[in-house]
Order: sequence, then C-alpha cells, then structure tokens
Amino acid sequence: MTDSAPVDPTSTAGWKQLDGIAAGFSPDLRGWFDADPGRAEKYTFQAADLTVDLSKGLVTEEVLQALLQVAEDTGVAERYQAMISGERINVTEDRAVLHTALRRPKAPEGLVPAAPLTVDGQDVDADVHATLDKVYAFAEQVRSGAWTGVTGKRIETVVNIGIGGSDLGPVMVYEALKPYVQQGLEVRFVSNIDPADIHEKTVGLDPETTLFIVASKTFGTLETLTNARLARQWLWAGLGLADAGDDEKKDAVAKHFVAVSTALDKVAAFGIDPENAFGFWDWVGGRYSVDSAIGTSVVIAIGQENWEQFLAGFHAIDEHMRTAPLEQNVPVLMGLLNVWYTNFLGAQSHAVLPYTQYLHRFPAYLQQLTMESNGKRVRWDGSDVVTDTGEVFWGEPGTNGQHAFYQLIHQGTRLIPADFITVAKPAHALADQTGDGKAVQPGQDVHSLFLANFFAQSKALAFGKTADEVRAEGTTDEMIVAARTFTGNKPSTSILAPELTPSVLGQLIALYEHIVFTEGTIWGIDSFDQWGVELGKQLALQVAPAVDGDQDALDAQDSSTKALIAKYLELRG
Repeated sequence: MTDSAPVDPTSTAGWKQLDGIAAGFSPDLRGWFDADPGRAEKYTFQAADLTVDLSKGLVTEEVLQALLQVAEDTGVAERYQAMISGERINVTEDRAVLHTALRRPKAPEGLVPAAPLTVDGQDVDADVHATLDKVYAFAEQVRSGAWTGVTGKRIETVVNIGIGGSDLGPVMVYEALKPYVQQGLEVRFVSNIDPADIHEKTVGLDPETTLFIVASKTFGTLETLTNARLARQWLWAGLGLADAGDDEKKDAVAKHFVAVSTALDKVAAFGIDPENAFGFWDWVGGRYSVDSAIGTSVVIAIGQENWEQFLAGFHAIDEHMRTAPLEQNVPVLMGLLNVWYTNFLGAQSHAVLPYTQYLHRFPAYLQQLTMESNGKRVRWDGSDVVTDTGEVFWGEPGTNGQHAFYQLIHQGTRLIPADFITVAKPAHALADQTGDGKAVQPGQDVHSLFLANFFAQSKALAFGKTADEVRAEGTTDEMIVAARTFTGNKPSTSILAPELTPSVLGQLIALYEHIVFTEGTIWGIDSFDQWGVELGKQLALQVAPAVDGDQDALDAQDSSTKALIAKYLELRG
C-alpha cells in the first residue's frame, strides 16, 4: 500500500460516469422528495449516537452508486485498513498514521482483537495506555489538591501553552465539555506569539495557584517556547523571585510547569522535571493529537472517567469506519458527497454550523483538520494532483450565523454545502417567561425555539421559495418578488445526537477525521504531512534580524518586504 502509486480517480469508471451525470445535472430536491416518500429514510444513517441525514444533499441513486464505485476503485477501505494496521502511509515523512491507536480500549474488553498493535517492534497499545495512566495519575493529583504550587496552595487555573493542534484541539474540547469541568478549576489557552495573548490569559491569575502546561513535541516550537519563557518570567515576578537564586526559581518552575513533549533534555533545561513530561509519538500528527497527552489540560478539567468516555466515542466511529459497508459508512458517504460537490459541482467552501453554543470552536478546529490535511497540490508519489483538492471550511454557531452570513448561502451565486450539527437535550434547559412567571408563548422552551431554527434552515436551503409562493403571500411588486424568491437546492447534511456528552464529542471529531481520510484517499494525496506550513516559518527566522534593525538583513529582502519593514521600524520609533 505505501509503495503503490495512487489511483488516478479520473481514470475510473465511476468518475467518468459522474462526469457524464454532472454535465446535465439539474438538482430538484422538491421533485425528488415528492417522487420518493422514502427519500429521508433511505438517506439517513446511524453511526454510534449520531443520526446523519443526507437526504437534503444533491444526491440521487445514480450519483451515489457512481461515488461508491470511485471509493471502491481508489481503495478507500483497503487504505484505511493499512492505516490502522500501522503501515507507513505518511510517505513524505516515512511515518505510520495511528491516531486511531490513541483510543483503542485496553484488552480484553472485547472491542478490539486481544493481540496488541505492534509497529517497529513497539507495543503501541502498551505505550498508549502507559502514557494515559501517567496523565490520569497527574490529573487526579491536581484535581484532588494533592499537587500544590510552590507555596502549598492548590491549583485553581491551568494555562495550556501550545499552537496549532496543541491548542485548537484542547481549547475546542474544553469549551465543548464545560458542563463537565470540575468546580473550582479553570483552563485558559495561550497560542498566539502576539504578546497580547499571554498578557490577557494571565490577567487576574494568582501565580501561587496557576499551573502551566507547555505542549510541544520537540520543545522547540518558536511560538510555544517564546510564550513559555514569558509565562516563566510572569511566574517569577508574581512570586517575588525575579532576583532570587537559581535554585529558588527552579523549584518554582518545577511546581508550576509540566510539559507535553518527548524532548526530555530540553524540558529539563527549561526547569521542568522530566518526570512531569507526558510524551506522544511521531505517528500522531498535531491536528490528530487532541486525544493524546496533548489533552492533559482537559483531562485535569473533566477527569479520567469523562476522558475515557471521550476516547470511547472516537473508537466507536473508528469501528464504524472499519466495519460498515461503504454504502452505509457515514464518514465515507460524507466524504464522497464532498468530492461530488468539489470536483463536479464547483463548490469551493464548506460551512459547518453547530446549533449548540458549546461547539462554538468546532469550525475553527475543523479548519486545521481539513485544510492542513487536504490542502495539497501533489499526490503521495510526488506527482501533480489530477483534480481540485480540499475545501475551505468555515462556520459559526447558529443562530449567530443566521444574522451574519446565511444570506450568502441562501441567495448567493456560490454553491456552499453546509453541515448542521445539534443535540436533542440541552445542557441547560431554560424557559422564556414574562415578569409574572407566565410563558411568553406556547413552546416556551428556549432549546425548542433554538432547534426550530436548526430544522427550518436546512429546509429553507433545500426547498427554497418560489416566485408564485411569494406572490400568494400578497406581494405584487415583481422587484420585491424576485428579492424574496429562494432557489433552493442548496445542499446540507443534518447531524443529530442525543446530547453533547464526552462520547458524542469524540464521535464528531472522529467522523470528520475519517471524512478527511476518505477525500484524501480518492484524491491520492498524503493527508498527514503539512509541508505547506514550513516555508513561512523558515522565512520568518530569516526576516527576524531585519525586523530587529539589522541593515544587512534588511537589504537582503525583496523591495516590498523591505519597504514594509522600514515602515514598521519608522512607526515603532
């Protein structure tokens, strides 16, 4: 698998069939639903706790069968098996891709074969669970108050310092699972090298009760290490140790800093006790690492039991992906529809619209997962791609988005597939009442009102509103009739879960991981490297001396960069 060239999807029978369908494709969701009363049932699928309705997508049985043929011809199922078995499918970095191993339960629970997963002679299951046990033990120390700061006070605030996957994942999960956070604990997240970020995240904190987690696999990430040093300075200053001896400073760091890193020598040089460093492996990409030790801050916040449920949710979707036939495999089907929209219907972006406020960082998390994974111009054998790849993922929680960008989705000229995500049971059930305690209206449950918007928006996108329907409401001015007409046939997927539990959150993340996998396999790209982020980082190191006033370095820049830096230096004074 790892040595084989990717299949050219455009050469397959299924792709050629889709080309022919797309040439004369005229979607008619109203007509399709009228002609097939069972359409909703036919295109609604279950994956663990997730009910996924694809019926409002621009899909017919002919389209679906052709897409499934493409999945067969490009070897989606076979490549997934190669991935979870530990083959080095990340060929440009010569690495296995085993984020799914992070959530394999301990044998003999019966969910996986009793035989351990071994890669390069290492027992992966044993390694993963040894690290998890270490994280759990440390988290319990902090949660119970057994771990204290240097002055003996218990920890009240954890500050996670990371960037990319070391930030986007933990902050998203923490925000999503806030109802599960232990009372008296708070987690804050620092990522941006802009000094405003570390300043704002430490405002109001007591250094005696603050614990920092520095998350960097190599302990060399520029932004993370810069912020870690600033946090260390803040700690020393707050504890009155700015002018103290090295031993006192080191003692303070050892009680107020831990690391998620495998570079133990660098961890120790910073002042962190290597015993308080939690590792992970080169087969875990940053954007796939939230369920590794990178999530230590969240484990502290929500505890071992909830974290284990979180991992179980991931694993449930991993098993669905592994065992469900392609025609019932939800991540595969959603990935195939994205290929249909992107490569045949001209979609360039994809909206993710969670109708639960606790998922407000989920679209941002998916931006890295999807665009860092599938924003590629070459295939895994180094040849140029033969199709467009990737979509721009974006979104905001409903109903905020309705009052911002839904106009473009409903009546704009661009095709924007949308995923609507919600839960049936709210974390906080509230009723809207007047001052005398009476209901404002029937249906006073605010979550029901919220969900009415969820259902209405996908319905409006699918079926629109005809000019005749506008006229029937009494509008006679044809200019206004035109403005109030909605074409419909805007594709959407609806995802409904019982409630936003740790397990359901894990299921949602794994769902999108495997959607990304499906698309990447069909396009023939390596979804697990990220060389595209390297050039800017390298150039930043070259430009830095010029920004600091080095004239030779400034003279070496192109004319635009030189002028911009010169203007900056002038404005900075």
